[in-house]
Amino acid sequence: MYVGFLTACLPKTPLEEKIEWAAKHGIKALEVACWPRENDRDYSSSDIDVANLTQAEADDIMARFKANGLELSSLGYYDNNLDHDPVRRAFVNRHTKKCIDAAAMLGVNLVGTFVGRNIDKSIKDNFDDMELVFTDLLQYAESRGVRLMIENCPMEGWQLPGQPGTISFTPELWEEMFRRVPSKSFGLNFDPSHLYFQLIDYVPLISQFKDRIFHVHAKDAEIFEDRLHYYGAFNAQLTRDGYWRFRMPGLGKVDFPAMIQALKEIGYDGVISIEHEDPLYEGTDAKVYEGLELGRDYLNKVLKDAGCLD
Repeated sequence: MYVGFLTACLPKTPLEEKIEWAAKHGIKALEVACWPRENDRDYSSSDIDVANLTQAEADDIMARFKANGLELSSLGYYDNNLDHDPVRRAFVNRHTKKCIDAAAMLGVNLVGTFVGRNIDKSIKDNFDDMELVFTDLLQYAESRGVRLMIENCPMEGWQLPGQPGTISFTPELWEEMFRRVPSKSFGLNFDPSHLYFQLIDYVPLISQFKDRIFHVHAKDAEIFEDRLHYYGAFNAQLTRDGYWRFRMPGLGKVDFPAMIQALKEIGYDGVISIEHEDPLYEGTDAKVYEGLELGRDYLNKVLKDAGCLD
């Protein structure tokens, strides 16, 4: 296993600079964010213009990765593939396919996304739409030698306050997702932080879903027990000061040593990709880089102690 990071945390920094910084600072892989060029989402960037990518440009990008000794672990476009607005849904589905096309040109076999949710329907009723949309996306991906993976983020409040914005954030929902779309090219970008703050025991899930874990996010989280006991499971309703927050790996309460050991036991040997959303290491590029270095150092130690540092 080896450490990488998702490039969305540095939205204004050119990909070339991120590649050079990673190579100089002991990072082994980049998970490249590929949102559309016209985009206002937080925690997103457009490091490759997949809508207009040519094979020559793809070759140049991969030559730069190779020259710096880096792997491109996946392309990421995490948006709502089940949007209730049919025009918006069609746009997101098309851009997901553009990411698949780009991955094929780059020789990368993973694209990460969200399932999303039609907020006008219940979570249960969304699964019919999910089956149609993702059967089509998986057929498209498989025809190009690419696999799709879903990050298990609930995206609470993304569309309506207090409501999950996706339908793929617990193991109960994963089972239905994979029952509806059983393709072996459909898996998870496994992120323990979202499971931790939902009070889900994430370590046993690694063996349970071992054939579906394609990629791993390293994001930590901490729970404030006093706030949890005050706000309860539905969290704060009148303020943003909720009972949990994301942290850099090693600064929260996710049990990364146990998680790494469980990944080792299933034979996972891929990237442990830092997804930087720690509010205490944001605001300037210097703070973001500081956070990345903290996460890198902590994860390298955990990997070394587990005997699985490449």
